[in-house]
Amino acid sequence: MSTIFGLSHNVTLLLWTLVAIVFLIVFIAKFKWNPFVTLLLSSLLLGLLTGMQPLEVVKSITSGLGGTLGTIAIVIALGTMLGKMMAESGGAEQIASTLVDKFGEKRVHWAMMVVGFIVGIPVFFEVGVILLIPIVFTVARKTKMSLLQIGIPILAGLSTVHGLVPPHPAPMIAIDAYQADLGKTILYSLLIGLPTAIIAGPVFGKYIGKRIQVEPPAKLAEQFALKNERQLPGFGITLFTILLPVILMLIGSIANIVDPEGVSGWTVFCEFIGHEIIALLISVVFSFFSLGFARGFKKEDISRFTSECLAPTATIILIIGGGGAFKQVLINSGVGDAIAAMATQANINIILFAWFVAALIRVATGSATVAMTTAAGIVAPVLALNPGVNVELVVLATGAGSIVLSHVNDAGFWMVKEFFNMSVPQTLKSWTVMETVLSVVGLIFILLLSTVV
Repeated sequence: MSTIFGLSHNVTLLLWTLVAIVFLIVFIAKFKWNPFVTLLLSSLLLGLLTGMQPLEVVKSITSGLGGTLGTIAIVIALGTMLGKMMAESGGAEQIASTLVDKFGEKRVHWAMMVVGFIVGIPVFFEVGVILLIPIVFTVARKTKMSLLQIGIPILAGLSTVHGLVPPHPAPMIAIDAYQADLGKTILYSLLIGLPTAIIAGPVFGKYIGKRIQVEPPAKLAEQFALKNERQLPGFGITLFTILLPVILMLIGSIANIVDPEGVSGWTVFCEFIGHEIIALLISVVFSFFSLGFARGFKKEDISRFTSECLAPTATIILIIGGGGAFKQVLINSGVGDAIAAMATQANINIILFAWFVAALIRVATGSATVAMTTAAGIVAPVLALNPGVNVELVVLATGAGSIVLSHVNDAGFWMVKEFFNMSVPQTLKSWTVMETVLSVVGLIFILLLSTVV
C-alpha cells in the first residue's frame, strides 16, 4: 500500500499522512473521541498505510511514547506540584495584590499581565485561570474597571508562557524533538514573549474592554467576595520560589557558554542543577519549606497536596505520549524524510513552516498539545536537512502556532466563556482574537529576531 496510482514514493507517503491527519482531526473535533486513543489509532493507520510491518508499527508507537514521556512526564509532575504549593499557600494572591499596589489602579491592567506571566511559569494554563480568576473579580470590583480590561492581560500572560516559555510542556516537547538549547530557548522566549503579551494583553485588553461589557457570574462573584481573609506568604520568597527553576536552568546554560568543554568541576555542577528535571526537583523541595512548612502546613498536608494535584495531569501526559507515538511513526515510516526533502527543495522558510503546521493542527483539533507534538514530528526531519537554521527560534515558532485561533473545539474557549460570563460571539471577539494576536505577533517578533541571531 506504500504507493498508489503510480505516484512517486514521497508524494504517496504525504498522501497517506494527510489521510492519517484528517482521521485524527475528524475523530477529535467532530466525533469527540479521546485524543490519546485517536492519536494511537492514527499512528497505527499511518504505519500500516505507508507499508510498515505491523509489529514494526507497534514498536514505533511504544518507543515514541516512552521516549517522549521520559523527560516530559517528570517535568509535568514536578511543575504541577510547584503550582499546587503556590495555590494552597496563597502565593498567587500575594503576587497579584503586591503588583496591583505597585502599579497603581490606573495601570492595573499592566500589573495583571505581569501576574499572568509570572504565575503561569509553574502551572498549566487551566490551573492558572482557576488560580487567578478570584483576583480578576476582586480587582475589577475594587477599581471599577471593565472585567475584560483586567482579565484579558492575565489570560495573555498565562497563554504566552504556556505556548513559548520552558519548562512548560509545549516548548519542552519541541526542545526535545529539535534538540534545541534550553537556556537559549528560555532567553529568546522572554525576549519575544514579554512584548507579545503586552500587545495582546494590556493594549488589546483596553481596546476590547471598552467595547464588550460583561459582569462576572453572580454565584462566583459572591463566593469570592465572601472568601475569608488569610495571611499570605511574603512577596519576595513567593517570587523566588516560582522563578527558581528558570534561574537554575539559566545558570546551567551560562556555565555551558562560558566553559563549553565542561573542563571545570564547577561547570559540571552548574549544568547538573540546570538540567530541567533537577532544577524543578530542587524548586519543588524548596517550595515544601518556603510555601509549605513556613506557612504552617503539616507534612500530611503537603503529602496530600502533592498527591491530589497529579490526577488531573494524567490526560495531558497521555496525549503528549500519543503525540510522541505519532511522531515516531512519521519518522520510521519515512514520511518525515519525504516532507524534509520536499520542504528543502521548495526552499521554505523553516520558521514559517513550523508555525503554519502547528497552527493548522491547532485550529482543526483545538488542542495546543496535539498541535505541538504532531508538528514537532513533521518539522524535526526538515530541520535535520537545514543545519543553518536557529533551532531555538523554530521551537518558539511551533509554540506560537499551537496557540492560534482558539475557538469552539478548545476546552480553554469554554472555560474563559463561562468564567467571564460571555456569549459565544463575545468570546470569539475577545478571547479568540487575543490568542490569534499572541500567535501572529509572536511569529513576527520571531522572524525579526531571526535576522539578528
